Amino acid sequence: MNEARFDDRGSLIRWTETPGEEPARVYVHGLGSVSSAYHAHIAARAELAGRRSLFVDLPGHGISDRPEQFGYTLVDHADALAAVLDSAGLTGAELVAHSMGGAVAVVLAHRRPELVSRLVLTEANLDAPPPPTAGSSVIASYEEDEFVDGGHARVLADVGPRWAATMRLTDPRALHRSAVGLCRGSDPVVRTLLGELEVERVYLQGELSGGLEGREALEATGVRVTTVAGAGHNVMFDRPDAFAAAVARLD
Repeated sequence: MNEARFDDRGSLIRWTETPGEEPARVYVHGLGSVSSAYHAHIAARAELAGRRSLFVDLPGHGISDRPEQFGYTLVDHADALAAVLDSAGLTGAELVAHSMGGAVAVVLAHRRPELVSRLVLTEANLDAPPPPTAGSSVIASYEEDEFVDGGHARVLADVGPRWAATMRLTDPRALHRSAVGLCRGSDPVVRTLLGELEVERVYLQGELSGGLEGREALEATGVRVTTVAGAGHNVMFDRPDAFAAAVARLD
């Protein structure tokens, strides 16, 4: 286990990693998730083996610290993720990021372009706010104290068992603030930032999630959008073969 300070109070963001060749791949989870649970089975596949791989838990999630005074905005998360790459001595890393983690990765690439050489985004949040039915919107609909005092338990009971398994490891206050930050988005919005980046950009959309809004405009900026047949929001679970192929540039 590795760790790096991410605020002025000494709070630590933590990650596990496997050794290998660089450029490293940095795996970033979504809201209420854990990176190793969502990506370790992908990094271990034969077509991806041999590359240095980092599985980062964002502040408030998994094994990382959960300071009560932290903001948990997209920028806050991106700066914490930058602390990981700086501590690990990485530049030009490939970021493989899911959902909220994809938005965080885009913000990081915008703020610290030297750290990122490639983005593989799985249904990353591009617009603010997300649809009202999105998990982040449901969480953000609570007042913070209301969520901590009972809303968290209700949401855990309503989500599926896979998400609940990792969400219960997320600090309720951090989860709520992260959801609020995701709903507020960035300035400019993540979609605009993604279109302006000059690194290689791949966007994976699960077929079962429906079409990607604004796909043609994104593709016009050089983003490679791939619809993964038979997959929903969690492409890495639904179609691990297709997911690994996209990460390995085999698709």
